Amino acid sequence: MAMSAPSDAASGPGARSTPPDARSGPADGAAASEADVRRHELAAFLRSRRERITPEQVGLPRGRRRRTPGLRREEVAHLSAVGVTWYTWLEQARDIQVSPQVLDALAGALLLDPTERSHLFALAGAADPHPEATCPAVTPTLRRLLDQLEPVPAAIQNSRYDFLAHNRTFGQLFCDLDALPREDRNSLWLAFTNEDFRASVTDLPEVTRVLAGKLRAAMAEHLAEPAWKELVRRLEEASPEFREIWARREVVAPGGRVKIIRNARVGLLSFEHTNLWLGPNAGTHLVTYVPVDDATQAGVARLLDLVVREREAQAEGALAVA
Repeated sequence: MAMSAPSDAASGPGARSTPPDARSGPADGAAASEADVRRHELAAFLRSRRERITPEQVGLPRGRRRRTPGLRREEVAHLSAVGVTWYTWLEQARDIQVSPQVLDALAGALLLDPTERSHLFALAGAADPHPEATCPAVTPTLRRLLDQLEPVPAAIQNSRYDFLAHNRTFGQLFCDLDALPREDRNSLWLAFTNEDFRASVTDLPEVTRVLAGKLRAAMAEHLAEPAWKELVRRLEEASPEFREIWARREVVAPGGRVKIIRNARVGLLSFEHTNLWLGPNAGTHLVTYVPVDDATQAGVARLLDLVVREREAQAEGALAVA
């Protein structure tokens, strides 16, 4: 389903516009297209989530004449700051356009949990602009494993090279990963746009070439997925270097190698970079940077010690202010 931000229809609770030329069901006797199925699934999902929420849960008065289970459509529209007519069309499975930002507002108004939110964006065929911090692939056991690997830097990535989780050493290895918006915690985005990350890589031209080739190889199985297309769009818009490399259409197989990193805090570090796949396909994987010499082992231990001391100082400062 092609979806982007509507103009006047989503500008406020009372906004109106002319209905689009679309029917709420499939063509006469014809098999429903994928777009039709998605629209109807999305409409049913929105209705079910709306009907389960009580007015009290979102700070609205119940009133005496409420017959609708859960929230009314106009209440969801008000909470989401979208037009009532527009939201009604959405629940009627009309072929209208909706932006990721409006879906984000609807997810908040309907109190969707991370799984429901992901389902909403999947049905709409849109990329989530604010993916949740929690990820089903990152189990509590894997988080404990990341912690226990310290001071060895380690992280969990998906096949799109987003960092889903990392330990404290990895969070300071290339740049301050925790200080970045979640949508920027991606190997390619950092390699092509983040100056701290780029300064830490000693063989940057080779790294950018390899990363672009790995992404193109992995993307073959995800060509129609919005999140993948959005990543490429952002990179092409932000980096002429990426556009030039991407246009070569090189593909590179995933694999590990020795990496020398110029850490801003402890100097040069040498690692054997390895991937441990967490499923049968080349998707989510555990990334480890194993020190290849005693100097690097001492360096990462020193880096972890600096991080621990800083966090302890921040915690003490917060307690003092409180």
